[in-house]
Amino acid sequence: MKYFTLLLLMPLVFSCSQHRRLLHPEDPVFSTEAPAEYHVLLQTTKGNILIEVKREWSPRGADRFYNLVRYGYYNNAAVFRIRRETWAQFGIAADGAIATAWRHRNIADDPRVLSNTRGTIAYAFKDPNGRTTQVFINLRDNSATHDKEPFVPFARITSGMEIADSLYNGYGEHSGGGIRGGKQDSLFAEGNAWLKTRFPKLDYIKHARIVQ
Repeated sequence: MKYFTLLLLMPLVFSCSQHRRLLHPEDPVFSTEAPAEYHVLLQTTKGNILIEVKREWSPRGADRFYNLVRYGYYNNAAVFRIRRETWAQFGIAADGAIATAWRHRNIADDPRVLSNTRGTIAYAFKDPNGRTTQVFINLRDNSATHDKEPFVPFARITSGMEIADSLYNGYGEHSGGGIRGGKQDSLFAEGNAWLKTRFPKLDYIKHARIVQ
């Protein structure tokens, strides 16, 4: 019975440990170099999306995403900003304290390897060398506009593009807007609590994990 109880408690203990660690982005674990190639499964409220990431496409971007995923940063995060048939953005943590801790933890830009074609994923940013945690899925070929700026894809969807297309897009820019819009303060301060009371139809990433 004691062994069974311990097994039940292990996920909770690990989750608490992850939460404490995410409050300290200066922790060296978040500087771990990612594998040359890895895959991430996003289990969303609409279904699963499988992502392929390669360091050669964007080394700093791939490393940041790898470390955030393996410590649970994107778990329960909302896909809070969708421009219909253009892009879908996520990456502000469910817990406002964690989101705020990472808000200004910038990484330097990477040279472009991939274009912003349909299914690729890049970081959103306001200023050069200003990438942090927010990323977006290109729902169409945005290369004509996005390749003119350092929106550098670090990943691409290999399965579940139809799920990305189906994520709720009815709120547009109102449910947090973009980094450049200056409308994210409440989302950072209150996290999901702010979204759920005002934008109840949003879809969420229930769990993000690295898979073989």
